[in-house]
Amino acid sequence: MYPALYMVGLFLRSSRHQHHPPVNGTQRGYFMIKNLLAGLVALCLATATCAVAAHAAGTTKIVLIAGHPSHGPGEHEFNAGCKLLCKCLAQLPGIEPVVVTGGWPKDESVFDGAKALIFFMDGGGGHPMIRGDHLAKLQKLVDQGVGLACLHYAVEVPKGEPGDKFLDWLGGYYETGYSTNPHWKAEIRALPRHPITSGVKPFTIGDEWYFNIRFRPEMKGVTPIIVARPDDHTRQGVSAAPRGPYKHILEAKGRDEVLAWVVERPDGGRGFGFTGGHFHKNWGDPNFRKLVLNAILWTAGLDVPAAGVESQVTPEELKENLDPK
Repeated sequence: MYPALYMVGLFLRSSRHQHHPPVNGTQRGYFMIKNLLAGLVALCLATATCAVAAHAAGTTKIVLIAGHPSHGPGEHEFNAGCKLLCKCLAQLPGIEPVVVTGGWPKDESVFDGAKALIFFMDGGGGHPMIRGDHLAKLQKLVDQGVGLACLHYAVEVPKGEPGDKFLDWLGGYYETGYSTNPHWKAEIRALPRHPITSGVKPFTIGDEWYFNIRFRPEMKGVTPIIVARPDDHTRQGVSAAPRGPYKHILEAKGRDEVLAWVVERPDGGRGFGFTGGHFHKNWGDPNFRKLVLNAILWTAGLDVPAAGVESQVTPEELKENLDPK
């Protein structure tokens, strides 16, 4: 279509610079052809515009929001992590991933039309999701059925209104003084049958796996996705911040702990909490990465492929977009 438009455009442009004597029958025919061609151009352009709009309407927009740089090199690499996940998602047909860097977007219109928001950033009292009127804005999106996922530190908010919102939206959150965040190697020996675990095999990986998450009472509506058992040394909290031991953590010796979970909300939206992601190198593990990519699709309300989201990440790609630290 576009080569034809180009030739028609040349004809119309050249005719504008010609001197036309008084109109006779032949010239009247000339102008009729010119007007017909002009109408054809307008029709083709309108058709092309509609095709682009239809294509955009047929995609699923997923927004990944990366927080400000923090911690040491290779840790809390929110920018690089979001861009890596975005690169993997962009290989899937019908997916429109968008990355926002620097925390809460300056232009909030980026949320328009999104089916899921993925937050990977520092949390706690300064969490971008809870500052100013952001909780209220997120509530409006949640009410529209938009899915929410929080990765690693992004699952931590203060108890009170922020914590209550997270219980509603995600089913659980990291509560300071109740939850703990040691560095340890989690052995995921089994996985539940769920779309998020499609194609994911049991794996073992070291991370800052949070546990003793504050969940809804009786875990109502919460489905555990990753479960592992910390050993006694891990429960001492030697590597946790603030340092352990915590009496209630020690008393739960031998208990399996939920490290990732999902909820399906009454509004039709979905929530996903994932406590791993401290070390950027872990995105190089195919099962770790596949589980999160599957979860992103699921959170956006999409079907997960039977074998899970296939992706390849090279050692060179893991070095891309790292924050200068």
